[in-house]
Amino acid sequence: MDTRRTPRTADRTAGRSGGLHRRARSGARTAAGLLATAALLVSACSSGSSTTSATAAAETAALVALPRSIPAALTQYYAQKPSWRGCGVPGFECATIKAPLDYAEPTAGDVRLAVARKKATGPGKRLGSLLVNPGGPGGSAIGYVQAYAGIGYPAEVRAHYDMVAVDPRGVARSEPVTCLDGPEMDTYTQTDATPDDAKETDGLVTAYRTFAEGCGADSPRLLRHVSTVEAARDMDIVREVLGDEKLNYVGASYGTFLGATYAGLFPGRAGRLVLDGAMDPSLPARRLNLEQTAGFETAFRSFAKDCVRHADCPLGGAGTSPEQVGRNLKAFFEKLDARPAATGARDGRRLTESLATTGVIAAMYDEGAWQQLREALTSAMKENDGSGLLVLSDGYYERDADGGYSNLMFANAAVNCLDLPPAFDTPDEVRRALPEFEKASPVFGRGLAWATLNCAYWPVHATGEPHRIEAKGAAPIVVVGTTRDPATPYRWARALAGQLSSARLLTYVGDGHTAYGRGSSCVDRTINAYLLRGTPPTDGKRCS
Repeated sequence: MDTRRTPRTADRTAGRSGGLHRRARSGARTAAGLLATAALLVSACSSGSSTTSATAAAETAALVALPRSIPAALTQYYAQKPSWRGCGVPGFECATIKAPLDYAEPTAGDVRLAVARKKATGPGKRLGSLLVNPGGPGGSAIGYVQAYAGIGYPAEVRAHYDMVAVDPRGVARSEPVTCLDGPEMDTYTQTDATPDDAKETDGLVTAYRTFAEGCGADSPRLLRHVSTVEAARDMDIVREVLGDEKLNYVGASYGTFLGATYAGLFPGRAGRLVLDGAMDPSLPARRLNLEQTAGFETAFRSFAKDCVRHADCPLGGAGTSPEQVGRNLKAFFEKLDARPAATGARDGRRLTESLATTGVIAAMYDEGAWQQLREALTSAMKENDGSGLLVLSDGYYERDADGGYSNLMFANAAVNCLDLPPAFDTPDEVRRALPEFEKASPVFGRGLAWATLNCAYWPVHATGEPHRIEAKGAAPIVVVGTTRDPATPYRWARALAGQLSSARLLTYVGDGHTAYGRGSSCVDRTINAYLLRGTPPTDGKRCS
């Protein structure tokens, strides 16, 4: 699952109360773009009953904790002494550490992990390291700590903690998975993701196969070892190398799955963990995608209600219902499907239905982007100028001005397709599920249903399964959920909090993806008290 931010590492724009704001990457990134969306669309309400997640959790096995003692075969990794050096960003230093490529065969080779830190600024007692992860999977934690967390987290937190990030294996600076070059990715992102006939279906399947084959050709060994469980085990090596007895951690979106997995594997070494925009690990891929689809519909309805209050809303005037706003947007998408709009891009790209949909989805992560979306839609719908929506889409895909892409989309698929079996195996299965997805979201359901097919063609088989995470014996863990979160629906936070034996659920009543550092003084005060004094909130605390 994945979250989105327009700059390639993090947004630093005005939040709800005008302060610094960041959007971490969900499923998730939980959603990875309309075409690149994978099994964990990571990333308020969903289409199922309120007991769905609880029922799923009750029927799945729990993640089993690893032995407390460090296996002899891993001693060399835990005993590493990092060589810190400057890394081009003032105040930060970087190092590379090693982890076993395959924990089942530690002698079979290593994977190199990039780590960055900014030491505690003081004054006062140092509380250790605070690892951060912005989600994805595939978001660069190093890019995030250098562009936001290391300079934008509350000063009192940065005063007492070394701010630390490690790019998970296969991501960014840690032996990144790559699949397609820039021009190939341009073609991929413009593929029709809502096929109307057999020819268009074949074209979509070919795009997924080409993407998967590219990943398999570039990283055949690594692709089998980029699971969340392996990344969590890597974090324990990082913890030891940093000299910390316990892991303190703030994870957003998919980062909550990574953090919860760490707690499940190493409950006795879990320190102060904040899981913001939580995922539910007990859900199979199909249910996860369906519930996130409904989450985007909830967010879109909030946008629709806000849009029609403004004179420049191109989707309807005052009093227009969210349903009609959705129908108007869908009609615009269908128009683009037949005739893409000009963008003025130097490379000649036009705004296709797929790119436009991704642009709209990108703006659903943060209500601060709604004005930009209104303006982009106005230009596209009234002036046939698709440049504004293309900007939103490019930001979501992390495409730079020169046509290059970060490895976000590649890592996103690699992790998601390894963590869970595919939601669907064939186009026919997707077609049969279309009514259910379109009921969950009349606007986005069709495209998001087809997007789940990509893992069906992945070159390696999934090694993970849905499971509960209980982390029995862990210290209190703060799980944060936002009621109208598009990418990680609020029910997921409730579900994860119900699984973790020591969870304290903190609810933000509002819009947008994740809550910490996004303008709610109530949320920020609560989390800061936990990080600085170890005081968790009362379970069920609500902020607005």
